[in-house]
Amino acid sequence: MNTKQYYLFFFTLLIFSCKEKNTTTANTNYCQNIQRDSSTSLSSALEEIQPLMKEKTGVYVLEDGGSAMVTRAWLCENAEKSIDIQYFIFSTDNIGLIACDYLVRAADRGVKVRLLIDDIMVDAGFNDILTLDSHENIDIKIYNPGVNLGKNLFQKIGKFATDFRSANQRMHNKTFIVDDQIVITGGRNIADEYFDYDHEYNFRDRDILLLGKETKKANASFATFWESNLSISATKLVKELPKNIADTNRFSKLHEYACNPENFWPQVRSKIKKLPQTFKDLKNSDNLVWTDSISFVSDFPGKNDGESGLGGGGITTSKLIKLVKKAKSTVDIQTPYLITSELSKNLFKEAVKRGVKVRILTNSLASTDNVEAFSSYQTDRKELLQTGIRIFEFRPDAAERVKIMTGELQEELDYKPIFGLHAKSMVIDGKTTVIGTFNLDPRSANLNTECITIIHSKKIADNVLKGMEEEFKPENSWETTLNFNPDSKVSVYKRVKTWTRKVLPKDIL
Repeated sequence: MNTKQYYLFFFTLLIFSCKEKNTTTANTNYCQNIQRDSSTSLSSALEEIQPLMKEKTGVYVLEDGGSAMVTRAWLCENAEKSIDIQYFIFSTDNIGLIACDYLVRAADRGVKVRLLIDDIMVDAGFNDILTLDSHENIDIKIYNPGVNLGKNLFQKIGKFATDFRSANQRMHNKTFIVDDQIVITGGRNIADEYFDYDHEYNFRDRDILLLGKETKKANASFATFWESNLSISATKLVKELPKNIADTNRFSKLHEYACNPENFWPQVRSKIKKLPQTFKDLKNSDNLVWTDSISFVSDFPGKNDGESGLGGGGITTSKLIKLVKKAKSTVDIQTPYLITSELSKNLFKEAVKRGVKVRILTNSLASTDNVEAFSSYQTDRKELLQTGIRIFEFRPDAAERVKIMTGELQEELDYKPIFGLHAKSMVIDGKTTVIGTFNLDPRSANLNTECITIIHSKKIADNVLKGMEEEFKPENSWETTLNFNPDSKVSVYKRVKTWTRKVLPKDIL
């Protein structure tokens, strides 16, 4: 997430408008050769583990973007009852359009689709949103509207000027729930760069897939947000509906775009078709861990009562503080943005005094997508290092990107895109893992609603730590000390730009 977007509102959600995409010609039907395998279903894939799912929760970490994308696509293709989606960003790019295509096709089969998106990242395109919502099996709601969608620049500025705290309270939760049985949650939004699909800049990110018992809490959280008075149906935000609402062919361009091999590579579709066997192998693998020691934790809509101004914390904030306070030997953290308060600095300082080794990997100035957040971190970096923690900054040319980058993209390009860090994870004492949406910054702590999954499993911790240890290595990150930082690796222009952002208040970053 780029904080600059909170001020400029340039990110759009046109859902499935193809007018700026490489659309197909009228007499080309790429979809005729793509058939869904109707012999498979989610219930049949889960049948043999249903008894286990009633008693425990299966946990599988999705490290690379390709797997995270293919898994979502296969789940959409095999959903039988419902798909509930909650995201901060749902982009109109390649991945977003293809995701919409899968949702429409699922809805055509009778699957009930509910899509909840935060208003701050939606810009115009109301007709496209309403057209998607017009499907009898698709409902779209916008969280905390009034700051962006359907508003002109003066109305947006007026909202921030007259109701600053409310305007800054955003829904940062990310959940993808299928048939009330499977949940994907973690750092990824729906956009090219979160699935290693972008040709210029991608994120190193992490999701977690949950099967079984603990998914009930994710379902309950989604229901709470969906039914909240902060979540408003898209149709209630406009005075009139678009003219093409009754057009029986209104989704045809979307389908053709998604079927076009230039937009969605055939190799990826092959992986989706093979997923039933892959899923079977997954169920029998050591990487799927069954546990009854797991908690899905979510803030409530609105976060807190606002009595502390822009502060106040939340449920996820309190949980994370308690975990760090209980740490006995190690705390390893990955966070794209590292903006600390006196509370968090003291929290780390006290941990170090207890003998806890604290390591944090965050973005360098060279890898960050958010110079506003980096500017604040840069100001406090020396003081933070003086607490005794170790800080590593992700390299934009990290060697690790070759391993995690979508294979099809590597085949397509003769160069490697820049990578930035977007994973929000923590491992405590080598046995407790936290994967979620929480950035280590005041916005996540006090304003944005967040969700995290806490897993008490040595096996999961070992697997996540294995990836973290790779990324702490010199070929993937620079260790910043009191005598060295890698800020000089970027242009003078970017350094000056970062310096000018120091005027922004830390509380909203």
